[in-house]
Amino acid sequence: FSTEKGNLAQVRHVVLVLSGKGGVGKSTLTTELALALRQAGKKVGILDVDLCGPSIPRMLSVGRQEVHQCDAGWVPVYTDAHKSLALMSIGFLLENPDDAVIWRGPKKTALIGQFVSDVAWGELDYLLVDTPPGTSDEHLAVVESLRKHRVDGAILVTTPQAVSTGDVRREIAFCKKTGLRVLGIVENMSGFVCPHCSECTNIFSKGGGEELAKLTDSPFLGCVPLDPQLSSSLEEGRDFLQAFPDSATFGAINQIAHAVMTSIAERG
Repeated sequence: FSTEKGNLAQVRHVVLVLSGKGGVGKSTLTTELALALRQAGKKVGILDVDLCGPSIPRMLSVGRQEVHQCDAGWVPVYTDAHKSLALMSIGFLLENPDDAVIWRGPKKTALIGQFVSDVAWGELDYLLVDTPPGTSDEHLAVVESLRKHRVDGAILVTTPQAVSTGDVRREIAFCKKTGLRVLGIVENMSGFVCPHCSECTNIFSKGGGEELAKLTDSPFLGCVPLDPQLSSSLEEGRDFLQAFPDSATFGAINQIAHAVMTSIAERG
């Protein structure tokens, strides 16, 4: 019984969120998914391993945090008094959050290994792991570190354009090689919701995610529109948590969250 398993012993389900490239809204989607799961009455944790751009703390307005340690490791930061949403971000450990992490592979791998196993999560229903874009050593480090604990699978995030779906194919190949179950594909930014009339317009081509799911025999979890009201709440530092349930995105994410819960429950 190693300490690694110790910190994840009370975590019921672990889900990785992957994307073939940056800029597809993976961190935003991870945050929204966590909020939808919380809305469904679950205790959720987010492990933000994105060394290049840890943006989740800003979305959840937890800002710069002093991370405390207890006997079991680092104590996550809670976004609410009920401790229903816990966050641990690599951004908390950087001297200056604006610093780029310029490290060679082995150092990153060691940090990620430690990071994954050294957070004292306590009891959680779901732990969502926001990974760096691509299929690099860092992903392998995350997968290897989590292997000691059962990982339920991965959600792959793409955008409607074909180039992005090409990147996701590599991600699917990565999952197959490492034995990670693909819980499904989400097409993000699949339309633009007008802030005035709430109509959704497809500014990019449509259906890339669904097409890709069919081609690769993966479940298609759904499309999430671009919602400028939600984006502006982020940019202006307003409460994303409060803006989220009223947004056009909420319905789509809610369905995806329930599809993920069902898929995991069926597998048991």
